[in-house]
Parts: sequence; structure tokens; C-alpha cells
Amino acid sequence: MTGRQPTGGRVFAGLAAAIFLFLYLPLAVLFAFSFQESRVLSWPIEDWSLRWYALLLEDSELQGALLNSAIVASVCVVGTTLLGVPLALVLRRLGGRLGALLERTFLLPLIIPQLITGLALLLVLNRSGIGLSLGTVILGQTIVWTPIVMTQVYARLQRVDANLEQASMDLGANRLQTFFLITLPNIRTAVVGSALLVFTLSFDELPVTFFLTGAQNTLPMHIWSMLRIGITPEINAIASLTVGVSIVLILIGLRLLARNRET
Repeated sequence: MTGRQPTGGRVFAGLAAAIFLFLYLPLAVLFAFSFQESRVLSWPIEDWSLRWYALLLEDSELQGALLNSAIVASVCVVGTTLLGVPLALVLRRLGGRLGALLERTFLLPLIIPQLITGLALLLVLNRSGIGLSLGTVILGQTIVWTPIVMTQVYARLQRVDANLEQASMDLGANRLQTFFLITLPNIRTAVVGSALLVFTLSFDELPVTFFLTGAQNTLPMHIWSMLRIGITPEINAIASLTVGVSIVLILIGLRLLARNRET
């Protein structure tokens, strides 16, 4: 028995290393090629340069797409927070089987493939005579990402002592005052952490945006259109920046959510 443990440990470590390389080696290659001087991608890289990053600053279409993505993501954060927090409060108040049923129902937009969600919303909008724009993109993404805020806030609410809220109202505070003075400070890390995750996911989102965008491109749509002519160093530079910012935001969001679970 003892002789098998080291072998099993080595196999597990090798498997973990293989999975790690499978997930992150493409990102490392992408990052490396973004610094290649030549437009033709080749390995090993002979000349290193920041040329492609400098060209991004001169690309007006890219800057417009970047601004559109930032607008969509920011509005989605506001929308998902305004919807997700009240939904979490409702679930907490209901509890029991009804609360569990509603929770599973609200999670459907997150479970259903985004291609299906985007196509379904496109059909509804077309039947309603509503033109496609950044507004429809925001609508679709808000529907998809609201469950993230709801679930994280609901999980935090489960650990908030209801007696504190009751004591606040016994002392004369109404429900709104109790929410801002007692409940919100206790769920703040969950709200901020989930908002950062929503911003990151919305900023990079493509399937729903593909169906619902109008004449204005977001950053993922701009990258998609550039890929039609092949992979170029500009795409590598854009993707490297996007991945880098996304990783930082996700790590911050996860750290806040982890701290939220510890308290």
C-alpha cells in the first residue's frame, strides 16, 4: 500500500501539470507573440518590440469598440446590482421550497447556453419591432449576469444575523433605513466582488452580443471581425491586454468573495 502512494502522487502531479499547461500555455504563447516585431508569426521570436501595442493607440475603431464595451459593462454592473440585490432579499424572505424554486428559476439565464439566450432575445426584439443597439446588448447581458449577483448576495445574506435588522426596526428605523445602515454594510463585499465579476464577464462577452448588437461594435465583436483576415500581432496585443485586465479584475473579485465567505 505504501509503495503505491508515491506513484499515485506522481501521476496526479503530472496530470495536474498537463491540465495547467493545456489551460495556460496558449495564453503564454499569445502574450509572447504580441511582442514580435514581424507581422508574420514565427517561432522562435527573433526581434522583440512594443510596435503593436503602440499601433493600438492609433486605431480609432478599436478605441470606439473599447469605449462601447466599457459602457456596456458599466451599465450591466448597475443593472445586475439593482436587480440581483433585491432578488436575493426576496429569496431570503421567502425561504423554504418556494424560495428554492424561485432561486432555480432565476438561475436559468446562467445555465442556458448564451447562444440560445441571444437568439431567443433577438426573436423577441424583432417581433416587438425594437431595433438592435448597445441598449439591446445591455438588456441581454443584464439578463444573463444578474444571477451571479443574486447568488453571491443571497449566500452572504444567509450569514447576516436577522436579529440585527429586527433590532434596528425596533429602535424606530424603517426597512429602507435598516437596509442601508445594517444589511448593506454586511453584504458590501459580496456586492462589490460580484460587480467586478460581472464587469469582467460583460466586457469579454461575445455570444449574446453577436445576436443583439447593432451598428456599434464592442471589443469582442471588433476582435471577431479582425479574425476574419487571420491572426495578426495586433490581435495578439489586444487579446493580451484584455486577458491581463480580466485576470486582475477576476482575482480582485474572487478575493472579495472569499473574504465574504470567511466573515
